Amino acid sequence: MDKNDRIVERVQFPNKPTVKLLRTVAYARVSSGKDAMLHSLSAQVSYYNSLIQSNPEWLFCGVYADEALTGTKDNRENFQRLLSECRAGRIDLIITKSISRFARNTVTLLETIRELKELGVDVYFEEQNIHSISPDGEFMLTLLGSYAQEESYSASENQKWRIRKDFEQGRLGSITMLGYERNSDGTLIIVPEEAEIVRMIFNDFLSGMGKNALANKLLAMGVPTKGGGIWTAWSIRRILKNEKYCGDLLLQKSYRENHITKRKMPNHGELPQYYVEEAHEAIIDKDTFMRVQELLRAKKDYYTPDNPTTGTYPFTGIIHCGCCGKYYRRKVQKYRTVWICWTYNARGKKFCPESKQIPEDILYDKVCEVLRLDEFDSEVFQAEIESITVPKPNVLTFIFKDGHEQTVHWKDHSRSEAWTAENRSQAAACGKKGAAARERRKKL
Repeated sequence: MDKNDRIVERVQFPNKPTVKLLRTVAYARVSSGKDAMLHSLSAQVSYYNSLIQSNPEWLFCGVYADEALTGTKDNRENFQRLLSECRAGRIDLIITKSISRFARNTVTLLETIRELKELGVDVYFEEQNIHSISPDGEFMLTLLGSYAQEESYSASENQKWRIRKDFEQGRLGSITMLGYERNSDGTLIIVPEEAEIVRMIFNDFLSGMGKNALANKLLAMGVPTKGGGIWTAWSIRRILKNEKYCGDLLLQKSYRENHITKRKMPNHGELPQYYVEEAHEAIIDKDTFMRVQELLRAKKDYYTPDNPTTGTYPFTGIIHCGCCGKYYRRKVQKYRTVWICWTYNARGKKFCPESKQIPEDILYDKVCEVLRLDEFDSEVFQAEIESITVPKPNVLTFIFKDGHEQTVHWKDHSRSEAWTAENRSQAAACGKKGAAARERRKKL
C-alpha cells in the first residue's frame, strides 16, 4: 500500500431521530398610525422573521400582510392566499398579533378558526396568549371576538356621528374631483388649469356634443382624469351632474351599509341629506349648470324606453367582442333590442372599428339553430354554451362547454321584415318626442 494512502474507517452511528419542525408563518394587517409596536410592513416582516427563526422548533415560511383600515372585510387578498396555503397542507402554525388583527367579525373569526383546526393548523394570538387548538381556545376566542366586533361597531358609530355633525354644519368630508383641491382648512379651492377643462365640458355639452364624444375628445387631447383612469360617458355624466361645480354642496349622497361589510350604498332617503348653497367658489355659474341639468333630463326622456326592463339576461357576460375583447351589453332601443360591444357603445367606432350591434331576436334564432331547438330554452343554453365570440361583423362563434366550436353567419333583417306596424307606430311617436326635445333645447 502506498505510504501516502490513508485508511478511513467507516464508523456506524445509531440513527438520530428526526424532529419535524412546525412550518410557521405570521399574519399581519397593516394599519398605519394605529400599531404602536410595529410601524411598517418591513418592520413586521423583520420582527416575525426574527421571532420564528429564533425558535428551534419552528421553520420560517413567510409573512402574509394586508393593507386595510379594518379587519372586518373578507376580501383581504393575502389573508385568502394564506388560507389557500393552509388548505394545501403547507402550514402548521400561524402567528398573529391579536384577534382584532385577524378578524373583528366574530362569525368570520370562528368559521376560519374551526376550518383551520380541522386542517390541523394552530393560530397563536400573541396579545391574548391564546392557541386556537387549546381546549379553552374556542371559548376564549368567542368572548374576545365578540368584544372586538363590538369595539369595531362602536368605532364605526363614533365615526358616523362625527361625519354627520360635519354635514349638519356644512363641512365637506374627503373628496377628489377635477377642478378643485382642498386647502389646509378643508375648503375647496379652484385649480385653474383643471377648471378650464370643466368649463369646456359644460360648454361643449350645451353646444350639442354628446357624452361619448366629449370623452373621446378628452382622450384625444391627452387630458388625464383626476384619478388617472380613462374618460368614459359615465365620468362625463358625473361631472355634468355634480352641484359642487356651481359652488353648492349636497352632503351625504351615500352611506355605508354596516360596520361589517362597509358596502357603499346610494342614499335614497334612508338618511337625511344637507344642501349648502355658495359653500365655495364656483367654476360654473348657476344658470349654465341648470341648463345642463335640463338638457340631461331631456336626453334621458328621449332615449328611455316607455317600458324599460332591467336585470340579468341569458346572454349577459357570454358574448365577447373579437375586436377589443370586451363583453357585449344589452341595449333597449325605441323599436328593437340589440346587443352591442361595450367599447363601441361607450367610446365609439374609433376604438372598436369592427364591432356591429346584433339584434336580440337574431341571437335567439342562432342559438336555436346551433342547439337544434324549436324554441329558445335558457336552461339548455346555459348547460351547453360556454361563451359566444364575435370575430367579425355578422359572424358568431359558439364555444361549447365540451370544448368544440361552431361558427354561424347572420344577416340583418330587411327593412320590410324588421318594420312591423307596431315598429312604425313606435318610430313615429319617437320622432314626435324627439322633435319636442329639440325644440326645448333650442329654448335653452
